[in-house]
Amino acid sequence: MQLIAGIDLGGTAVNYTLIDLDGRFLIEDLCEHPARSVEGPDVCLQQIEDGLAIAVARVGASPADVIAVGLDTPGPASATGVLSAKGSTNFVHPNWAGFDLPGNLTVRLKKPVCYLNDGNAGALWGHYNIFGSTPATSISAIVGTGLGGGVIVDGKVVTGRGGFGGECGHVLIPTQRIKGLEDVDPPCNCGRVGDLESVCSLTAIRRTLLPTFLAKYPGHELAALDPKDAAKKVRGMAERGDAMCRDIFRAQAHALGLFFDQMVNTFDPDALIVGGGAIEASADFQAWFLGEIRAGMPVQREEQADIPIRIMPNGDTAGARGAAIEALRLARAVA
Repeated sequence: MQLIAGIDLGGTAVNYTLIDLDGRFLIEDLCEHPARSVEGPDVCLQQIEDGLAIAVARVGASPADVIAVGLDTPGPASATGVLSAKGSTNFVHPNWAGFDLPGNLTVRLKKPVCYLNDGNAGALWGHYNIFGSTPATSISAIVGTGLGGGVIVDGKVVTGRGGFGGECGHVLIPTQRIKGLEDVDPPCNCGRVGDLESVCSLTAIRRTLLPTFLAKYPGHELAALDPKDAAKKVRGMAERGDAMCRDIFRAQAHALGLFFDQMVNTFDPDALIVGGGAIEASADFQAWFLGEIRAGMPVQREEQADIPIRIMPNGDTAGARGAAIEALRLARAVA
């Protein structure tokens, strides 16, 4: 048996998946362990190795059956997985600065390890789920605490010179065209004003959208809560039809529409894909949200207006699945 492993090293958990050389996933649900990246490289790499052994045992295999590994993590990191010297929320231990994560994991596991950032890995899974190995182009936006995403051209991830390719969240959009935000200059954690993440993320709900729309809905029940707690309730209330929360999600959908319009005119993609916790809701709510994205897009040429907008499936396992697909592609290329 020859297997490819996908490992998603997140802030709170390490998630594993396995795929065979025919592209069949052998683990369908979550296979995860609590993440210990804050404890530094030695603890984290040992944990990854131990978790991989548990994952392969689950499908009746052994670590020796794994011939290649795909790894994804949050950034900031280079295109090859060398972590930024400034670290990040998940890699705060000083020994992570400038650390070659896939290179060191290759040495530990004695197997080739390739790398994608988590947004690109999720985008690759969304693309593969629609197109398989057929060459095609797609743009993904993954809405969570921030906004990640990726660009897939002819079936390959665009990482760019320094690993910043597909940083969809930091593309500037004309936020003044979004109803309810005409006079708002939404800030982003990256330092920009008016990028996609500044409107379309959980952080944006807490920081900008809730204060803005609560002013339009005096007496709303969320006004009595701490902003962090209130922000987490917006999606559920929007799903149940609350008018203000629907307005907030409509603003986010229209922001995505403006972003996707730019991507349509840049890449002429075969599909647009939306993922992340923000849209892990009922089918009816997802359909409403996709309709609002389409409504937020400027008028397009007839030839462009039929580009499908799809929901990314398997949200919790998307990163590991995308990392596995990238490793499988590279393994096939050298076979």
